[in-house]
Amino acid sequence: MTASRARAATVSGCLVLLAVGLGACGHTPPAAPKDPSVATSARDVGGMDALTAAAKKEGTLRAIAIPRDWADYGGLIDGFEKKYGITVTVDDPLGHSQDEIDAIKKNGKQQSAPDVIDVGDTFARAAGPQNLLAPYKVAAYSSIPSNQKDPHARWSNNYGGYISIGCDANRVEICPQTFADLLKPAYQGKVALEGDPTRSETGFASVYAAALANGGSFDNIQPGLDFFAKLKQAGNLNPVGATSVTVASGQTPISINWDFVNLNYTDQLRSKGVNWQVSIPFDGSFAQYYALAINKDAPHPAAARLWQEYLFSTEGQNLRLNGYARPVLLDVMKKDGTLDEAAFARLPTVEGTPEFPTDAQTEKAKETVALGWAKAVADG
Repeated sequence: MTASRARAATVSGCLVLLAVGLGACGHTPPAAPKDPSVATSARDVGGMDALTAAAKKEGTLRAIAIPRDWADYGGLIDGFEKKYGITVTVDDPLGHSQDEIDAIKKNGKQQSAPDVIDVGDTFARAAGPQNLLAPYKVAAYSSIPSNQKDPHARWSNNYGGYISIGCDANRVEICPQTFADLLKPAYQGKVALEGDPTRSETGFASVYAAALANGGSFDNIQPGLDFFAKLKQAGNLNPVGATSVTVASGQTPISINWDFVNLNYTDQLRSKGVNWQVSIPFDGSFAQYYALAINKDAPHPAAARLWQEYLFSTEGQNLRLNGYARPVLLDVMKKDGTLDEAAFARLPTVEGTPEFPTDAQTEKAKETVALGWAKAVADG
């Protein structure tokens, strides 16, 4: 065989191999697109265009426990619907993190199951090993700090804030600034939590913050339970869960909540004559993030994944700032010039770099609260 004929044979062999879909001669054909229900990235589906098309075909996204006035979910829902033409429905908007996890377990593969959840970091870490969540890496996954995401990509933190004290200055003569202030006789029946600390991340974080303000630590949340026991004994603890409705009506004139929630109440209720003031207690500074995750049996798997991409996009992260929440990609966006500086300037100034409990510390704290909360606030 001549050299020229040998080359021709080699080229011909490559063509035959490629024709039957086999990689050869340095060429590897692209992998076949996966069904969105098993995709661990947009690339698996065939890219963002393919994922978007599949999500639009589904036409619906089922979310849960995301009220419109929480971290600008109103703006995010409106933006997502306008951009993609996908309808977002929200079940149990005032539900808590544990309610979301329970909804996944209860509804299984039914169409009524939530596609996505937004839960406190603490609850996300607990849910990860339970085979409830679908691994998925958004385009920005590598930019999310390692301590703010699951190494198996089952959840990623999206936004966060600091525990704060909100107060209706029209109903309270002198608003409290610290946890120590909350024990004063002037606040009889006025101090409310957002929810039960055994089911609500906000409530749990409030106990952790109270612990830090009273000699506790990430390793010891018991002083937080002791503080709320004292608050109950003093008659200052209000049993009503704080919402925008209870704040507006005066049922909860003092509320321990995230700064992004309390600050939003300030804006939201000003026109109704409510003078809502917000303080981040220096004696118990506690920051935490909220995680996004996909139900592994999501009835609308493409829309669920597209929703994640949108909330981690520059547009989605900047919308968080409109609701006073701190986007998890804040530092990255500062560096690359995509941060909405005007919206960022509205956030309250805090001192120092926030620290976060480890998984082991969080798990121990959850167990302590689960066992001790009811006793701490029991009547009698």
